[in-house]
Amino acid sequence: MNPQRIGVYGGTFDPPHLGHLILAETAADQLDLARVLFVPAADPPHKSDADMRSTADRRLALVQHAIAGNPRFAVSRVDMDRPGPHYSVDMLRLLRQEWPDAELFFLLGADSLRDLPTWSRPAELIALAALGVMPRPGVNLDIDALARTIPGVRERIHWLETPLIGLSASAIAARAAAGLSIRYQVPDAVCLYIEQNGLYSDYEPTNTPKI
Repeated sequence: MNPQRIGVYGGTFDPPHLGHLILAETAADQLDLARVLFVPAADPPHKSDADMRSTADRRLALVQHAIAGNPRFAVSRVDMDRPGPHYSVDMLRLLRQEWPDAELFFLLGADSLRDLPTWSRPAELIALAALGVMPRPGVNLDIDALARTIPGVRERIHWLETPLIGLSASAIAARAAAGLSIRYQVPDAVCLYIEQNGLYSDYEPTNTPKI
């Protein structure tokens, strides 16, 4: 591993599931990362209040339980310990100050890369960190169009060969709310934490979860 290479994996993680961990581990191997920082989003601008099922502190605790035991994984409070608005570019700037000599890789899905022109200051974002891009089912990208909108983005993309994982945090929360098993979809420690704290018990999903 390269001690100067750090992956940055942001998200709501509500809850974190095995798909998150598989993708992070795969990225660490393929990008030769010394560590992957999981950064729970405090108040993501693309999410409404109705989309947030757990408090920031609960989601932080879930991530801590999820990554326990993996020496390459760590959690960062950088997004939670600062005032909003909580844009990824500002989070990356703070991490750059914390790790001035590191090569940062911002991990995101192909769907997020597709939407990158709508994010806050995308040109500054790709200057702060290279992009480790994971495939998403059914997502097709027009890289030429993206490069016209964000000059230089093509050179910052590192495509990752990761499995297509169909796990969904919202579907897992819906199963928990319905009293269905979420075992083998989230780490055992996450499953236990959700059960012990009654998380998602008041979540009202739009669709009834499938058994």
